[in-house]
Amino acid sequence: MAVDESLTKIIEKTVKRAKWKNLAIVEIGDPVLRKKCGKWEGQIAPQTFEKLVHAMRSSMLSKPGVGLAAPQVGIPLAFAIMEDHVAGGRRGGAEGELEEDGHMEKGGKRDEREFAEFPFFVALNPSYKPITSKKAYFYEGCLSLPGYQAVVGRYLDIEAKWEDEEGRERVEKLHGWPARIFQHETDHLSGTLYLDKCITRSFSSNANCQKFWFSPSISKAKKELGFSVQMKSNED
Repeated sequence: MAVDESLTKIIEKTVKRAKWKNLAIVEIGDPVLRKKCGKWEGQIAPQTFEKLVHAMRSSMLSKPGVGLAAPQVGIPLAFAIMEDHVAGGRRGGAEGELEEDGHMEKGGKRDEREFAEFPFFVALNPSYKPITSKKAYFYEGCLSLPGYQAVVGRYLDIEAKWEDEEGRERVEKLHGWPARIFQHETDHLSGTLYLDKCITRSFSSNANCQKFWFSPSISKAKKELGFSVQMKSNED
């Protein structure tokens, strides 16, 4: 597909406005978040796209977040950016914002997120499929629904596919935390939010999640909020 000149001009203006402040993040209720995105086929001129990616990354990190999909900045095209280098800090879920001390609960319970560093990259037309049926359950948030989180079951191991900025197809097996981020961001491109897959009884404000529930294990939240990972969740 040829470059869409009108779209490129709109993106240029948007990026220019965001130079002195971050891009506006589209919040839940906006129809762009519920539409299936069009395939990325180079609709935005390369130099403009590079500026857009830079602005998206700056906006994502300022929240802070670990991923940002194109519809979250109002662009209904299938691409997203992802990045995380913070082990055990600041983040609760795929786009969450919480504080944590250390990596293990008292009693030595393992970190149920299975954290691993996730270097920055741009994923064009991403997709995934589970390698096994095993899921990990943990609190997850979203920059398009600021201030809240809920427990979401995500496949622990996936085969991730995408195209890089040079148009080369990439295939990689992802495990744990990177797999969760990739699933969350890729879901955005089909109009799916974490609320569609969460255990609703676990839903919490960020403040209460940090005050009561956030740790490397969701065991306390399960006990005191009265839910289990066997309960019917929105995805079932």
